[in-house]
Amino acid sequence: MLHQHNYLKRLVSAALLLLLAACGGGANLEQASASITAQGLAAQIKILSSDAFEGRAPATPGGRRTTDYLQEQFAALGLLPGNGDSYLQEVPLVQITTRHVVPLTFTGGGQTVRARPGDDYIAESESLTESMGLDASQVVFVGYGIVAPEFGWDDYAGLDAAGKTVVALVNDPGYASRDPDLFSGNAMTYYGRWTYKFEEAARQGARAVLVIHETGPAGYPWQVIGGGASRPYSVLASQGGEPSRPPVQGWITDDLARRVFAHAGADFDALKAQALSPDFRPVLLELTTTLTLESSFDYSSANNVLGLLPGSKRPDEIVIYMAHWDHLGVDSGLTGDQIFNGALDNATGTAALLQLAGAFQALGTPPARSILFLATTAEEQGLLGSLYYGTHPVYPLNKTVGAVNIDGLNIYGQMNDIIVVGHGYSELDDYAADAAADQGRHIVPDPLPEKGYFFRSDHFSLAKQGVPALYFDNGVDHVEHGREWTLARMESYTAERYHKVGDEFDPDWDLSGAVDDIRLFFALGHRLASESTFPNWYEGNAFRAARDKMMQSPATGN
Repeated sequence: MLHQHNYLKRLVSAALLLLLAACGGGANLEQASASITAQGLAAQIKILSSDAFEGRAPATPGGRRTTDYLQEQFAALGLLPGNGDSYLQEVPLVQITTRHVVPLTFTGGGQTVRARPGDDYIAESESLTESMGLDASQVVFVGYGIVAPEFGWDDYAGLDAAGKTVVALVNDPGYASRDPDLFSGNAMTYYGRWTYKFEEAARQGARAVLVIHETGPAGYPWQVIGGGASRPYSVLASQGGEPSRPPVQGWITDDLARRVFAHAGADFDALKAQALSPDFRPVLLELTTTLTLESSFDYSSANNVLGLLPGSKRPDEIVIYMAHWDHLGVDSGLTGDQIFNGALDNATGTAALLQLAGAFQALGTPPARSILFLATTAEEQGLLGSLYYGTHPVYPLNKTVGAVNIDGLNIYGQMNDIIVVGHGYSELDDYAADAAADQGRHIVPDPLPEKGYFFRSDHFSLAKQGVPALYFDNGVDHVEHGREWTLARMESYTAERYHKVGDEFDPDWDLSGAVDDIRLFFALGHRLASESTFPNWYEGNAFRAARDKMMQSPATGN
């Protein structure tokens, strides 16, 4: 490791020189924006995704090395500690290691189907008990597993789910039907997200929930899920209250679902079609399922890293830039490369935080409101760091103007457009549109709304609390190659490198588009931090009520 340490020191020194050069005196907005460069960005991405950080897994030496590095960078950039006298917010975690003592089996029609962990299913428990499982649990097909009164929809109607294993389809009926009047049509709602299905199953009292994976409606191939079957995973340490997940939760493949439904004498495709109707009712299958998990627990903690640039006039009002610093660490069971470097996901976003901090410092005089640079932990474990911040905010949420989340930058070059994931949700769309227009660009909705990206990154933890949040993705209309060229490369990344060891820094990346995007984020955040208004969610949005309620309440925070 000595050679890695020396190499890292050289990279750190070079990156600091680039960043500190941006902070050498006052500058106007255009000059400060110009301090955001591809050279500085690449240097930071290369450092953060290097083997020296061992894949940046929370609660590991590589993770601690990452948070140490970010504290050093924030301090060098002149940011104040963002949590009292500390740059860190401790996030209590429990790492769970699970053995499948009795693998998942389905019994029906006089036959037993034995499923293979990782290949056919993945199952886990957050109950924090050493042994947990299913003993001939009745299997019930609950369609999409949705209870949505505003849509007149209840997939659990008439069902007593206690002790049962509910099996649900991924996504929501709008995706499968392409009916624009059903939920949100092709665009996934939160009801379509697997986390919602786990939460609803717990509310219904189910013993277990299994979501049927299909690549199209899930938004990623089975390998993204099944590849993590043997790895330990983390959850937030229990804080009491009702469980948010059933005792057993997991996924099964589409192929396994078809096989076991057939053994129960059920037509899987026919039941899928029935699930598209609000008249659908749960179907008790002639199946029982058995599973035994034995788990061990390692209580630990990881840290969000917070750097603060105090506002010059209204420092109690906060604008947040956020990006998750963590990735998947090391898998010693792999042959060859074992490090999940996470260069695009999300060394790029973390590096962008540092570029943005340098640009704001280059202004000399801070804007009226404070800027919080929030590098979150354990995003890859289920948005845990941002979830903890959202429920344990360091700064009052009703004094938090809005948030910009950066999770994966554009590595393909300059674009005529930029994607707003969750376009049409909040008044922040107008800020994004104006900032893009100033660059001669335009904003567009997510071209893949069925994948539910809005619910898959850290801004969502703040959105659920009511804080307006923007999440961008790179544009798709490449200035030279056009839309199809870009989409093909994005799909290639998802299929070949997303959450795989192949997500490594490539010196051939074209970061000119990433620089455009970060400069757009800078202009947008500077405007938010200079105004006195508080943007809101649009009327009818699911998060509007929480925002309205918080704005009528006394300020709350740590």
